[in-house]
Amino acid sequence: MSAFMGEVVGTMILILFGGGVVAGANLKKTFSFNGGWIVITIAWGLAVTMGVFAVGSISGAHLNPAVTIGLALNGDFPWGDVPGYIVAQIIGGFLGGVLVYLHYLPHWRATDDEGAKLAVFSTSPAIPHSFSNLLSEVIGTFILVLGLLFIGANKFTEGLNPIAVGLLIVVIGMSLGGTTGYAINPARDLGPRIAHFLLPIHGKGKSGWDYAWIPILGPIMGGSLGSIFYQIFFAGKLSIMLWIVLAVNIIILIIVYLLGKKEKMNMESSKAAA
Repeated sequence: MSAFMGEVVGTMILILFGGGVVAGANLKKTFSFNGGWIVITIAWGLAVTMGVFAVGSISGAHLNPAVTIGLALNGDFPWGDVPGYIVAQIIGGFLGGVLVYLHYLPHWRATDDEGAKLAVFSTSPAIPHSFSNLLSEVIGTFILVLGLLFIGANKFTEGLNPIAVGLLIVVIGMSLGGTTGYAINPARDLGPRIAHFLLPIHGKGKSGWDYAWIPILGPIMGGSLGSIFYQIFFAGKLSIMLWIVLAVNIIILIIVYLLGKKEKMNMESSKAAA
């Protein structure tokens, strides 16, 4: 199996288990209906563990564009392979979403809640607020990539590394995931969201494209910052590229904050006029 196919299969496994647990908890007439947040976060951690076990020896099991970019920034992965990995991860996310749809086929019609159906495939904010939602994804993915790098710096008994990575995903979900559903992975959100958009899901509603930029941009920003933090504070390295990436991230956050503030003022003005 090629590295490209490894990323496709690994990400597909990730979404099959991760999206599957959300479907089980959200869709009516399943035995696992209303399973709750703890069940979901544990299963997502195990989903990552299984994906890493499956293809770690083939592709390195990035399964996440933010991880791929973060590793490239850290000098652990060639930039020339980054586009191919990202394409493979999005394809794998899409295929995983299709498999979840097929597995729960009769339950879509039994469920009326459009938001519950969309949540099986993609994330959405508990409280819509562009800046804070973006910041949540930045922070979550920052600690993900930083965690992967410091986990990788330790020596584990063979086979334990994927378990440590899975536990990292669990604690991120439990501690930081309640604000946005913790995409922390552009392919995890975009691939299945495309599946939601294309599949004939009964009463599915909209695919939430107005929000989709946040779980794409936020994780990429957070992953790059996690890589930079590791290089500066753990590896003691400094370069012009690190400063450029840091500056770009700060500028984007400032722009999103100002645009969000302007949007809020416009909404308040519209309400006052009405």
